Amino acid sequence: MSSAPLETHASPPHDLPVLDWTHRLTQLGPRFFTPLQPTPVDAPRWAARNEALRTELGWPAELFDDDHLQAFAGNALLVGSQPLATVYSGHQFGQWAGQLGDGRAIWLGEAASQLGPQEIQLKGAGRTPYSRGGDGRAVLRSSIREYLCSEAMHGLGIPTTRALCLVASPEPVRRETLESAAVVARVAPSFLRFGHFEHFSAQGDNDSLRALADHAIAHHLPECHARAERWQGNVYAALLDEAQERTAKLLAQWQAVGFCHGVMNTDNMSLLGLTIDYGPFQFMDGFDPGHICNHSDHQGRYAYGRQPNVAYWNLYCLAQALAPLIDDHEMTLQVLEGYKTLFPRYLGDAMRAKLGLTGALAPESEREADWTLVEDMMQLMAAEKVDFTLFWRQLSLAVVQQSQAPTLTDAGWSTVTDLVLDRPRLLAWLARFAARAGHTHFAAMGQQMLRTNPKFVLRNHLAEIAIRKAQAGDFSEIEILHTLLKSPFDEHPGFEAYADLPPDWADQLEISCSS
Repeated sequence: MSSAPLETHASPPHDLPVLDWTHRLTQLGPRFFTPLQPTPVDAPRWAARNEALRTELGWPAELFDDDHLQAFAGNALLVGSQPLATVYSGHQFGQWAGQLGDGRAIWLGEAASQLGPQEIQLKGAGRTPYSRGGDGRAVLRSSIREYLCSEAMHGLGIPTTRALCLVASPEPVRRETLESAAVVARVAPSFLRFGHFEHFSAQGDNDSLRALADHAIAHHLPECHARAERWQGNVYAALLDEAQERTAKLLAQWQAVGFCHGVMNTDNMSLLGLTIDYGPFQFMDGFDPGHICNHSDHQGRYAYGRQPNVAYWNLYCLAQALAPLIDDHEMTLQVLEGYKTLFPRYLGDAMRAKLGLTGALAPESEREADWTLVEDMMQLMAAEKVDFTLFWRQLSLAVVQQSQAPTLTDAGWSTVTDLVLDRPRLLAWLARFAARAGHTHFAAMGQQMLRTNPKFVLRNHLAEIAIRKAQAGDFSEIEILHTLLKSPFDEHPGFEAYADLPPDWADQLEISCSS
Protein backbone atom coordinates (compact mmCIF):
# COMPACT_ATOMS: atom_id res chain seq x y z
CA MET A 1 0.00 0.00 0.00
CA SER A 2 1.44 3.38 -0.89
CA SER A 3 2.35 5.81 1.85
CA ALA A 4 0.65 9.16 2.23
CA PRO A 5 2.95 12.17 1.74
CA LEU A 6 4.80 12.89 4.96
CA GLU A 7 4.75 16.32 6.52
CA THR A 8 7.68 17.74 8.41
CA HIS A 9 7.37 17.16 12.13
CA ALA A 10 9.75 18.20 14.83
CA SER A 11 10.47 15.78 17.63
CA PRO A 12 10.20 16.77 21.28
CA PRO A 13 13.52 18.02 22.67
CA HIS A 14 14.72 14.63 23.91
CA ASP A 15 17.57 12.74 22.29
CA LEU A 16 16.53 9.39 23.76
CA PRO A 17 13.10 7.76 23.71
CA VAL A 18 11.10 8.11 26.93
CA LEU A 19 9.40 4.79 26.12
CA ASP A 20 10.86 1.36 25.38
CA TRP A 21 9.34 0.73 21.96
CA THR A 22 8.78 -2.76 20.55
CA HIS A 23 6.56 -2.23 17.45
CA ARG A 24 5.69 -5.90 16.86
CA LEU A 25 2.78 -4.95 14.57
CA THR A 26 5.18 -3.55 11.99
CA GLN A 27 6.62 -7.04 11.46
CA LEU A 28 3.47 -7.88 9.50
CA GLY A 29 4.57 -5.65 6.64
CA PRO A 30 3.01 -3.07 4.32
CA ARG A 31 -0.05 -5.13 3.32
CA PHE A 32 -1.47 -4.40 6.76
CA PHE A 33 -0.88 -0.67 7.17
CA THR A 34 0.27 2.59 5.66
CA PRO A 35 3.09 4.55 7.33
CA LEU A 36 2.20 8.20 7.73
CA GLN A 37 2.52 11.08 10.15
CA PRO A 38 -0.18 12.90 12.09
CA THR A 39 -1.50 16.21 10.83
CA PRO A 40 -0.62 19.16 13.09
CA VAL A 41 -3.41 20.90 14.97
CA ASP A 42 -3.61 24.56 15.97
CA ALA A 43 -2.67 25.86 19.43
CA PRO A 44 -2.95 22.62 21.43
CA ARG A 45 -3.37 22.61 25.20
CA TRP A 46 -3.71 19.88 27.78
CA ALA A 47 -7.32 19.08 28.61
CA ALA A 48 -6.62 16.00 30.77
CA ARG A 49 -3.69 13.82 31.73
CA ASN A 50 -4.35 10.41 33.25
CA GLU A 51 -1.67 10.21 35.90
CA ALA A 52 -3.22 7.07 37.40
CA LEU A 53 -2.85 5.19 34.12
CA ARG A 54 0.64 6.54 33.48
CA THR A 55 1.66 5.27 36.93
CA GLU A 56 0.02 1.86 36.31
CA LEU A 57 1.98 1.54 33.10
CA GLY A 58 5.21 2.59 34.79
CA TRP A 59 5.85 5.23 32.15
CA PRO A 60 7.93 8.27 33.16
CA ALA A 61 6.37 11.47 34.48
CA GLU A 62 8.13 13.47 31.79
CA LEU A 63 5.71 11.97 29.25
CA PHE A 64 3.18 14.51 30.50
CA ASP A 65 5.44 17.53 30.58
CA ASP A 66 4.82 20.41 28.23
CA ASP A 67 7.60 19.24 25.93
CA HIS A 68 5.44 16.26 25.00
CA LEU A 69 2.21 18.19 24.51
CA GLN A 70 3.07 18.70 20.86
CA ALA A 71 3.60 14.97 20.37
CA PHE A 72 0.22 14.06 21.83
CA ALA A 73 -1.39 16.74 19.67
CA GLY A 74 0.13 15.19 16.55
CA ASN A 75 2.37 18.21 15.97
CA ALA A 76 5.59 16.32 16.74
CA LEU A 77 6.71 12.73 17.05
CA LEU A 78 7.58 10.82 20.17
CA VAL A 79 11.18 9.73 19.72
CA GLY A 80 11.22 6.14 18.50
CA SER A 81 7.57 6.01 17.42
CA GLN A 82 6.59 4.60 14.01
CA PRO A 83 3.23 6.16 13.11
CA LEU A 84 0.92 4.29 10.77
CA ALA A 85 -2.73 3.57 10.01
CA THR A 86 -4.04 0.01 9.65
CA VAL A 87 -6.45 -1.31 7.05
CA TYR A 88 -9.55 -3.34 7.89
CA SER A 89 -13.05 -3.92 6.54
CA GLY A 90 -16.33 -4.78 8.17
CA HIS A 91 -20.10 -4.93 8.44
CA GLN A 92 -21.82 -1.71 9.49
CA PHE A 93 -25.44 -1.88 10.68
CA GLY A 94 -25.62 -5.41 9.30
CA GLN A 95 -24.39 -4.56 5.79
CA TRP A 96 -21.01 -5.28 4.25
CA ALA A 97 -19.21 -1.95 4.03
CA GLY A 98 -16.03 -3.10 2.29
CA GLN A 99 -12.68 -1.53 3.09
CA LEU A 100 -12.63 0.78 6.07
CA GLY A 101 -9.47 1.20 8.16
CA ASP A 102 -8.13 3.71 10.66
CA GLY A 103 -9.76 6.82 9.27
CA ARG A 104 -8.65 9.15 12.04
CA ALA A 105 -6.69 6.99 14.47
CA ILE A 106 -2.94 6.94 13.98
CA TRP A 107 -0.96 4.16 15.63
CA LEU A 108 2.22 5.54 17.18
CA GLY A 109 3.70 2.23 18.18
CA GLU A 110 3.91 -0.40 20.89
CA ALA A 111 5.85 0.21 24.10
CA ALA A 112 6.82 -1.95 27.04
CA SER A 113 4.99 -1.28 30.31
CA GLN A 114 4.37 -2.76 33.73
CA LEU A 115 1.09 -4.12 32.30
CA GLY A 116 2.84 -5.74 29.35
CA PRO A 117 3.30 -4.26 25.85
CA GLN A 118 0.81 -1.49 25.09
CA GLU A 119 -0.07 0.05 21.75
CA ILE A 120 -0.67 3.81 21.55
CA GLN A 121 -3.05 5.53 19.14
CA LEU A 122 -3.86 9.18 18.56
CA LYS A 123 -7.55 9.50 17.72
CA GLY A 124 -8.36 12.65 15.79
CA ALA A 125 -4.82 13.22 14.49
CA GLY A 126 -5.74 13.85 10.87
CA ARG A 127 -6.51 12.19 7.56
CA THR A 128 -5.26 8.77 6.56
CA PRO A 129 -5.68 6.80 3.31
CA TYR A 130 -8.72 5.23 5.01
CA SER A 131 -10.57 8.42 5.94
CA ARG A 132 -13.06 7.91 3.07
CA GLY A 133 -13.51 11.62 2.51
CA GLY A 134 -13.53 12.50 6.21
CA ASP A 135 -11.32 15.11 7.80
CA GLY A 136 -9.58 12.71 10.16
CA ARG A 137 -10.42 14.87 13.13
CA ALA A 138 -12.32 14.26 16.36
CA VAL A 139 -14.24 16.98 18.14
CA LEU A 140 -13.78 17.96 21.77
CA ARG A 141 -17.29 16.76 22.63
CA SER A 142 -16.77 13.16 21.58
CA SER A 143 -13.17 13.06 22.78
CA ILE A 144 -14.20 14.01 26.33
CA ARG A 145 -16.82 11.25 26.24
CA GLU A 146 -14.23 8.68 25.09
CA TYR A 147 -11.64 9.81 27.63
CA LEU A 148 -14.10 9.59 30.51
CA CYS A 149 -15.98 6.45 29.49
CA SER A 150 -12.94 4.31 28.84
CA GLU A 151 -11.72 5.12 32.33
CA ALA A 152 -15.22 4.64 33.78
CA MET A 153 -15.38 1.16 32.26
CA HIS A 154 -11.98 0.32 33.70
CA GLY A 155 -13.18 1.49 37.10
CA LEU A 156 -16.14 -0.88 36.77
CA GLY A 157 -13.79 -3.77 36.01
CA ILE A 158 -14.92 -4.09 32.40
CA PRO A 159 -12.24 -4.78 29.75
CA THR A 160 -11.60 -1.66 27.70
CA THR A 161 -9.12 0.41 25.81
CA ARG A 162 -7.71 3.10 28.09
CA ALA A 163 -7.33 6.86 27.72
CA LEU A 164 -3.87 8.24 28.46
CA CYS A 165 -4.43 11.94 27.81
CA LEU A 166 -6.61 14.46 26.01
CA VAL A 167 -5.44 17.48 24.05
CA ALA A 168 -7.79 20.30 23.01
CA SER A 169 -7.42 22.75 20.14
CA PRO A 170 -9.43 25.78 18.99
CA GLU A 171 -9.12 24.53 15.40
CA PRO A 172 -12.66 24.47 13.92
CA VAL A 173 -14.19 21.16 12.83
CA ARG A 174 -17.48 20.96 10.96
CA ARG A 175 -20.03 18.40 12.14
CA GLU A 176 -23.74 19.23 12.50
CA THR A 177 -22.41 22.54 13.79
CA LEU A 178 -18.96 24.10 13.93
CA GLU A 179 -17.04 22.56 16.84
CA SER A 180 -13.46 22.53 18.08
CA ALA A 181 -10.89 19.76 17.59
CA ALA A 182 -9.31 17.43 20.09
CA VAL A 183 -6.94 14.45 20.10
CA VAL A 184 -7.24 11.62 22.59
CA ALA A 185 -4.34 9.24 23.16
CA ARG A 186 -5.62 5.76 23.86
CA VAL A 187 -3.73 2.61 24.78
CA ALA A 188 -4.49 -1.11 24.63
CA PRO A 189 -2.53 -4.37 24.39
CA SER A 190 -3.83 -4.52 20.82
CA PHE A 191 -6.32 -2.66 18.66
CA LEU A 192 -7.00 -5.70 16.45
CA ARG A 193 -10.65 -5.87 15.40
CA PHE A 194 -12.87 -8.49 13.84
CA GLY A 195 -12.71 -6.29 10.76
CA HIS A 196 -8.97 -6.79 10.32
CA PHE A 197 -9.61 -10.47 9.64
CA GLU A 198 -12.68 -9.79 7.52
CA HIS A 199 -10.60 -7.56 5.25
CA PHE A 200 -8.08 -10.18 4.15
CA SER A 201 -10.64 -12.97 4.05
CA ALA A 202 -12.89 -10.93 1.75
CA GLN A 203 -9.94 -10.35 -0.56
CA GLY A 204 -9.17 -14.05 -0.66
CA ASP A 205 -5.70 -13.26 0.69
CA ASN A 206 -5.30 -16.33 2.88
CA ASP A 207 -1.56 -15.80 3.30
CA SER A 208 -2.13 -12.41 4.92
CA LEU A 209 -5.06 -13.78 6.89
CA ARG A 210 -2.86 -16.55 8.28
CA ALA A 211 -0.04 -14.12 9.05
CA LEU A 212 -2.45 -11.89 10.97
CA ALA A 213 -3.91 -14.80 12.93
CA ASP A 214 -0.44 -16.14 13.73
CA HIS A 215 0.61 -12.66 14.90
CA ALA A 216 -2.45 -12.38 17.16
CA ILE A 217 -1.84 -15.81 18.68
CA ALA A 218 1.90 -15.36 19.16
CA HIS A 219 1.80 -11.89 20.66
CA HIS A 220 -1.64 -11.40 22.22
CA LEU A 221 -3.44 -14.73 22.70
CA PRO A 222 -0.81 -17.42 23.32
CA GLU A 223 -3.38 -19.33 25.39
CA CYS A 224 -4.82 -20.45 22.06
CA HIS A 225 -2.13 -23.13 21.89
CA ALA A 226 -3.50 -24.85 25.01
CA ARG A 227 -7.10 -24.19 23.97
CA ALA A 228 -6.40 -25.92 20.63
CA GLU A 229 -6.43 -29.25 22.48
CA ARG A 230 -10.23 -28.90 22.64
CA TRP A 231 -10.32 -28.61 18.85
CA GLN A 232 -8.14 -31.44 17.60
CA GLY A 233 -5.07 -29.21 17.69
CA ASN A 234 -6.66 -26.57 15.43
CA VAL A 235 -5.16 -23.33 16.71
CA TYR A 236 -7.38 -21.18 14.48
CA ALA A 237 -10.52 -22.75 15.89
CA ALA A 238 -8.99 -22.01 19.29
CA LEU A 239 -8.54 -18.36 18.24
CA LEU A 240 -12.24 -18.10 17.39
CA ASP A 241 -13.08 -19.90 20.64
CA GLU A 242 -11.00 -17.46 22.68
CA ALA A 243 -12.63 -14.50 20.93
CA GLN A 244 -16.16 -15.81 21.47
CA GLU A 245 -15.57 -16.48 25.18
CA ARG A 246 -14.05 -13.04 25.75
CA THR A 247 -16.93 -11.46 23.85
CA ALA A 248 -19.52 -13.41 25.86
CA LYS A 249 -17.96 -12.25 29.12
CA LEU A 250 -17.76 -8.64 27.89
CA LEU A 251 -21.39 -8.53 26.80
CA ALA A 252 -22.52 -9.94 30.14
CA GLN A 253 -20.63 -7.17 31.90
CA TRP A 254 -22.15 -4.52 29.63
CA GLN A 255 -25.66 -5.76 30.26
CA ALA A 256 -25.11 -5.96 34.02
CA VAL A 257 -24.27 -2.25 34.30
CA GLY A 258 -26.86 -1.05 31.76
CA PHE A 259 -24.25 -0.03 29.18
CA CYS A 260 -25.29 0.54 25.55
CA HIS A 261 -22.44 0.69 23.04
CA GLY A 262 -24.51 2.20 20.26
CA VAL A 263 -22.59 1.12 17.18
CA MET A 264 -21.60 -2.56 17.39
CA ASN A 265 -20.32 -2.88 13.84
CA THR A 266 -17.84 -5.70 13.26
CA ASP A 267 -15.07 -3.16 12.80
CA ASN A 268 -15.84 -1.90 16.33
CA MET A 269 -15.40 -5.35 17.91
CA SER A 270 -12.09 -6.06 19.63
CA LEU A 271 -10.45 -9.45 19.08
CA LEU A 272 -9.27 -9.30 22.71
CA GLY A 273 -12.76 -8.69 24.07
CA LEU A 274 -12.16 -5.05 24.95
CA THR A 275 -14.73 -2.28 24.83
CA ILE A 276 -13.49 -0.14 21.96
CA ASP A 277 -14.59 2.93 19.99
CA TYR A 278 -16.67 5.03 22.34
CA GLY A 279 -19.11 6.90 20.13
CA PRO A 280 -22.86 7.18 20.79
CA PHE A 281 -22.68 5.06 23.97
CA GLN A 282 -24.87 5.51 27.04
CA PHE A 283 -25.33 4.14 30.51
CA MET A 284 -29.10 3.79 30.73
CA ASP A 285 -30.99 5.97 33.16
CA GLY A 286 -34.48 4.44 33.27
CA PHE A 287 -34.31 0.71 32.53
CA ASP A 288 -35.71 -0.12 29.10
CA PRO A 289 -34.60 -3.27 27.22
CA GLY A 290 -35.54 -1.58 23.96
CA HIS A 291 -33.50 1.54 24.67
CA ILE A 292 -31.67 2.93 21.62
CA CYS A 293 -28.82 5.25 22.60
CA ASN A 294 -27.64 6.09 19.07
CA HIS A 295 -29.80 8.70 17.38
CA SER A 296 -28.49 7.42 14.02
CA ASP A 297 -29.71 3.85 14.69
CA HIS A 298 -33.13 4.31 13.10
CA GLN A 299 -33.99 0.60 13.10
CA GLY A 300 -32.84 -0.03 16.68
CA ARG A 301 -30.35 -2.68 15.60
CA TYR A 302 -28.09 -1.88 18.52
CA ALA A 303 -30.73 -1.43 21.22
CA TYR A 304 -29.66 -2.50 24.71
CA GLY A 305 -31.62 -5.76 24.69
CA ARG A 306 -30.30 -6.74 21.26
CA GLN A 307 -26.62 -6.34 22.07
CA PRO A 308 -25.96 -9.98 23.06
CA ASN A 309 -27.46 -11.32 19.80
CA VAL A 310 -25.62 -8.72 17.75
CA ALA A 311 -22.38 -9.85 19.36
CA TYR A 312 -23.16 -13.41 18.28
CA TRP A 313 -23.89 -12.20 14.73
CA ASN A 314 -20.55 -10.39 14.72
CA LEU A 315 -18.79 -13.52 15.93
CA TYR A 316 -20.40 -15.40 13.05
CA CYS A 317 -18.81 -12.84 10.71
CA LEU A 318 -15.46 -13.42 12.38
CA ALA A 319 -15.98 -17.16 11.99
CA GLN A 320 -16.64 -16.72 8.28
CA ALA A 321 -13.44 -14.71 8.01
CA LEU A 322 -11.42 -17.40 9.80
CA ALA A 323 -13.09 -20.26 7.92
CA PRO A 324 -10.26 -20.66 5.35
CA LEU A 325 -7.83 -21.21 8.23
CA ILE A 326 -10.03 -23.44 10.38
CA ASP A 327 -10.94 -25.45 7.28
CA ASP A 328 -13.68 -27.41 9.06
CA HIS A 329 -17.23 -26.12 8.78
CA GLU A 330 -18.70 -28.33 11.49
CA MET A 331 -15.94 -27.46 13.92
CA THR A 332 -16.48 -23.76 13.26
CA LEU A 333 -20.16 -24.07 14.08
CA GLN A 334 -19.35 -26.03 17.23
CA VAL A 335 -17.04 -23.25 18.40
CA LEU A 336 -19.76 -20.65 17.88
CA GLU A 337 -22.22 -22.74 19.89
CA GLY A 338 -20.07 -22.02 22.93
CA TYR A 339 -21.35 -18.44 23.03
CA LYS A 340 -24.93 -19.64 23.46
CA THR A 341 -23.88 -21.43 26.65
CA LEU A 342 -21.28 -19.04 27.99
CA PHE A 343 -23.12 -15.74 27.63
CA PRO A 344 -26.18 -16.78 29.68
CA ARG A 345 -23.90 -18.23 32.34
CA TYR A 346 -21.73 -15.11 32.55
CA LEU A 347 -24.79 -12.87 32.61
CA GLY A 348 -26.41 -15.03 35.26
CA ASP A 349 -23.30 -14.81 37.43
CA ALA A 350 -23.10 -11.05 36.95
CA MET A 351 -26.73 -10.49 37.88
CA ARG A 352 -26.56 -12.89 40.83
CA ALA A 353 -23.57 -10.90 42.07
CA LYS A 354 -25.68 -7.73 41.93
CA LEU A 355 -27.95 -9.45 44.46
CA GLY A 356 -25.02 -10.57 46.59
CA LEU A 357 -25.59 -14.17 45.50
CA THR A 358 -22.07 -15.21 44.63
CA GLY A 359 -20.56 -18.59 44.03
CA ALA A 360 -19.63 -19.94 40.61
CA LEU A 361 -20.11 -23.52 41.85
CA ALA A 362 -23.78 -23.04 42.75
CA PRO A 363 -25.95 -25.97 41.59
CA GLU A 364 -27.91 -25.47 38.39
CA SER A 365 -31.27 -25.54 40.17
CA GLU A 366 -30.14 -22.68 42.41
CA ARG A 367 -28.88 -20.71 39.42
CA GLU A 368 -32.22 -21.12 37.65
CA ALA A 369 -34.16 -19.99 40.72
CA ASP A 370 -31.87 -16.99 41.10
CA TRP A 371 -32.33 -16.09 37.43
CA THR A 372 -36.10 -16.15 37.89
CA LEU A 373 -35.62 -13.72 40.77
CA VAL A 374 -33.51 -11.48 38.55
CA GLU A 375 -35.93 -11.64 35.62
CA ASP A 376 -38.91 -10.75 37.79
CA MET A 377 -37.15 -7.67 39.11
CA MET A 378 -36.02 -6.63 35.62
CA GLN A 379 -39.62 -6.89 34.40
CA LEU A 380 -40.78 -4.63 37.20
CA MET A 381 -38.00 -2.15 36.44
CA ALA A 382 -38.82 -2.20 32.73
CA ALA A 383 -42.53 -1.69 33.36
CA GLU A 384 -41.84 1.55 35.24
CA LYS A 385 -38.47 2.47 33.66
CA VAL A 386 -36.90 2.49 37.11
CA ASP A 387 -33.48 4.13 37.20
CA PHE A 388 -31.09 1.24 36.64
CA THR A 389 -28.00 2.39 38.51
CA LEU A 390 -29.85 4.03 41.39
CA PHE A 391 -32.09 1.03 42.05
CA TRP A 392 -29.26 -1.47 42.44
CA ARG A 393 -27.22 0.92 44.59
CA GLN A 394 -30.13 1.74 46.88
CA LEU A 395 -30.96 -1.95 47.21
CA SER A 396 -27.35 -2.60 48.21
CA LEU A 397 -27.40 0.16 50.84
CA ALA A 398 -30.71 -1.09 52.22
CA VAL A 399 -29.34 -4.61 52.58
CA VAL A 400 -26.27 -3.29 54.42
CA GLN A 401 -28.57 -1.66 56.97
CA GLN A 402 -30.22 -4.96 57.85
CA SER A 403 -28.64 -6.92 60.68
CA GLN A 404 -30.52 -10.04 59.65
CA ALA A 405 -32.99 -11.16 56.99
CA PRO A 406 -35.36 -8.22 57.01
CA THR A 407 -38.91 -7.65 58.03
CA LEU A 408 -40.40 -5.76 55.16
CA THR A 409 -41.90 -3.08 57.36
CA ASP A 410 -38.42 -1.80 58.18
CA ALA A 411 -37.98 1.87 57.33
CA GLY A 412 -34.60 0.98 55.86
CA TRP A 413 -36.31 -0.22 52.69
CA SER A 414 -38.03 3.06 51.94
CA THR A 415 -35.18 4.27 49.69
CA VAL A 416 -35.88 1.23 47.50
CA THR A 417 -39.68 1.20 47.62
CA ASP A 418 -39.74 4.94 46.88
CA LEU A 419 -38.24 4.21 43.45
CA VAL A 420 -41.29 2.28 42.21
CA LEU A 421 -45.00 2.89 41.93
CA ASP A 422 -46.11 -0.74 42.32
CA ARG A 423 -45.02 -1.05 45.94
CA PRO A 424 -46.91 -4.31 46.66
CA ARG A 425 -45.18 -6.01 43.74
CA LEU A 426 -41.78 -4.82 44.97
CA LEU A 427 -42.48 -5.91 48.54
CA ALA A 428 -43.47 -9.35 47.33
CA TRP A 429 -40.20 -9.56 45.40
CA LEU A 430 -38.22 -8.38 48.44
CA ALA A 431 -39.83 -11.16 50.49
CA ARG A 432 -38.62 -13.73 47.94
CA PHE A 433 -35.17 -12.14 47.91
CA ALA A 434 -34.99 -12.29 51.72
CA ALA A 435 -36.09 -15.93 51.69
CA ARG A 436 -33.39 -16.76 49.14
CA ALA A 437 -30.76 -15.08 51.32
CA GLY A 438 -31.79 -17.35 54.17
CA HIS A 439 -29.40 -17.23 57.09
CA THR A 440 -26.77 -15.26 55.22
CA HIS A 441 -25.59 -12.29 57.25
CA PHE A 442 -27.38 -9.51 55.43
CA ALA A 443 -24.90 -6.76 56.24
CA ALA A 444 -21.96 -8.75 54.82
CA MET A 445 -24.07 -9.62 51.78
CA GLY A 446 -24.81 -5.93 51.29
CA GLN A 447 -21.13 -5.04 51.41
CA GLN A 448 -20.57 -7.48 48.57
CA MET A 449 -23.40 -5.80 46.65
CA LEU A 450 -21.84 -2.38 47.21
CA ARG A 451 -18.67 -3.68 45.54
CA THR A 452 -20.74 -4.84 42.56
CA ASN A 453 -23.34 -2.08 42.07
CA PRO A 454 -21.68 1.28 41.34
CA LYS A 455 -22.74 4.57 42.83
CA PHE A 456 -21.36 6.51 39.88
CA VAL A 457 -21.57 5.90 36.14
CA LEU A 458 -20.98 8.31 33.26
CA ARG A 459 -24.54 9.41 32.69
CA ASN A 460 -25.11 11.47 29.57
CA HIS A 461 -25.95 14.64 31.44
CA LEU A 462 -22.75 14.44 33.51
CA ALA A 463 -20.67 14.16 30.36
CA GLU A 464 -22.65 17.01 28.82
CA ILE A 465 -21.91 19.34 31.74
CA ALA A 466 -18.20 18.57 31.45
CA ILE A 467 -18.35 19.15 27.69
CA ARG A 468 -20.07 22.53 28.01
CA LYS A 469 -17.55 23.69 30.60
CA ALA A 470 -14.63 22.48 28.49
CA GLN A 471 -15.98 24.24 25.42
CA ALA A 472 -15.83 27.41 27.52
CA GLY A 473 -12.21 26.66 28.45
CA ASP A 474 -12.77 25.07 31.86
CA PHE A 475 -11.51 21.46 32.02
CA SER A 476 -11.95 21.03 35.78
CA GLU A 477 -15.16 19.00 35.46
CA ILE A 478 -13.31 16.35 33.48
CA GLU A 479 -10.97 15.82 36.41
CA ILE A 480 -13.83 15.67 38.91
CA LEU A 481 -15.64 13.03 36.87
CA HIS A 482 -12.47 11.08 36.29
CA THR A 483 -11.84 10.95 40.05
CA LEU A 484 -15.35 9.65 40.73
CA LEU A 485 -15.47 7.21 37.84
CA LYS A 486 -12.14 5.53 38.46
CA SER A 487 -13.49 4.36 41.87
CA PRO A 488 -17.25 4.19 41.18
CA PHE A 489 -18.09 1.88 44.09
CA ASP A 490 -16.77 4.30 46.72
CA GLU A 491 -19.09 6.76 48.42
CA HIS A 492 -17.09 9.97 47.70
CA PRO A 493 -18.81 12.14 50.37
CA GLY A 494 -19.81 15.55 49.10
CA PHE A 495 -20.44 14.37 45.55
CA GLU A 496 -23.90 12.86 46.05
CA ALA A 497 -25.34 15.05 43.30
CA TYR A 498 -23.32 13.09 40.74
CA ALA A 499 -25.25 9.95 41.72
CA ASP A 500 -28.72 11.53 41.66
CA LEU A 501 -31.48 10.98 39.14
CA PRO A 502 -30.80 12.86 35.90
CA PRO A 503 -32.40 16.28 35.43
CA ASP A 504 -35.38 16.65 33.12
CA TRP A 505 -33.28 18.23 30.39
CA ALA A 506 -31.20 15.04 30.10
CA ASP A 507 -34.05 13.42 28.14
CA GLN A 508 -33.46 15.92 25.35
CA LEU A 509 -29.84 14.93 24.80
CA GLU A 510 -29.20 13.12 21.53
CA ILE A 511 -26.02 11.26 20.66
CA SER A 512 -25.14 9.95 17.24
CA CYS A 513 -22.29 8.57 15.17
CA SER A 514 -21.19 12.12 14.35
CA SER A 515 -18.05 12.80 16.34
